[in-house]
Formats: sequence, C-alpha cells, structure tokens
Amino acid sequence: MDHDNRESWLNRVAIGMAPLFEALDAPLPSRVRVAIGFTSRGARGRAIGECWDNRCSGDGHFEIFIRPDLAHAPDAMPAQIVAILAHELVHAAVGIPAGHGKAFKRLAVGLGLVGKMTATTPGDAFLATVASILAVAGPLPHARLDTGGETTRPKKQATRLLKCECKTCGYTVRAARKWLKEVGAPVCAIEGHGAMRHDPLDADEGAGEDKD
Repeated sequence: MDHDNRESWLNRVAIGMAPLFEALDAPLPSRVRVAIGFTSRGARGRAIGECWDNRCSGDGHFEIFIRPDLAHAPDAMPAQIVAILAHELVHAAVGIPAGHGKAFKRLAVGLGLVGKMTATTPGDAFLATVASILAVAGPLPHARLDTGGETTRPKKQATRLLKCECKTCGYTVRAARKWLKEVGAPVCAIEGHGAMRHDPLDADEGAGEDKD
C-alpha cells in the first residue's frame, strides 16, 4: 500500500500494532496522533522520539513525534522508525506519569524491545513481529533530513557592537570593535564632554549576546 505522506504511514502502522498491545493487556488509547518532526528541544535536542500527554492536546490526543534526521540506512529506516514509534506508544499505553518504570518495562519487553528502557532498540523478536505490519504498510514516504547542524533561524550578527557612553551625561552610541581599535572612542555630541568610555576591547566576541 502506498501512502500520500509520512503521517498516514505512521498512523497506519500504529493501528497495525494495536493488537500487540491488546495481547499484553495494555490497549492503546483511542486517540493517538503520530508525526515526523523535531521534538520539543528542536534539531539540537537529543531525543529521537517524544510522546506528549493527551492532557496537553486541544482535542485529547496523545501526540507522538519522531525526529526527521535519523541517520539509518534507507533500507533499515522503516524498522528503526517503527521501533521508536513502539517505544512512544508504550508511553501512551501506560501513561506518561509511569515514565520508564515497571509498567513501561513490562510492555516494552513484551513487544520485543531491548536495551535500556530510556533508549530501547528493536530485538529480533520485535523485528520478526512487525515484518508483516511493514509489508502491509508499504514503502515509508520519508528520507532523512540532513540539517548539517544548521538551523532555519536568521543568523546572529557576527560582529557585536560595543556600547560607548559619555561619562558626563550618559549619552550612548554603539561602535564596532574595529573602529574603536583603529581610531579610538567617539566624542560626545555635547561640547566639552569629550571622549566616551566603552566596553573592553578584549572581551569575548559573544559577550553580552542573548543565549538560546
């Protein structure tokens, strides 16, 4: 089956996995929405998946996000993404407050996920179980998004202008470090007030800038 978009594929796979959860006496909530997109920490975050509690959703859905820049080989990507999806579905099934505790572990291990519960990976039993689900779902309409560590935000100004202030009246201007080094501090516009004081020229370039 071909899907028009990634979300259709993911939600179809989630539906296909529902019987696995029912067999473990932990049925999936009726309202779960899955999408590929960056988690709440953005492209620089470390989470590869995230499940938001349904109490945060305007229409009562558990909202699951799987980041788009995973570096799996194209042929391995569907199974890996399904493993991440399964991990997040476990959160929805046992409830977000359960964290990665006993209830989470019982269900995750029952599905065939292995490793640390905070970072599960697909075991052989899991891969064998979801093979038929993937076969029905068809190709995943997604390719890795290579951000190259970049962001779509406007870049910050590379050169910070230094604050210059008149010692007498407080009149302020800003000037580039280059000009302060080459020609010195500007003179206050009010006659007799003389040269302005300014920020240290040897301060770090990033000093005083807003941090993310």
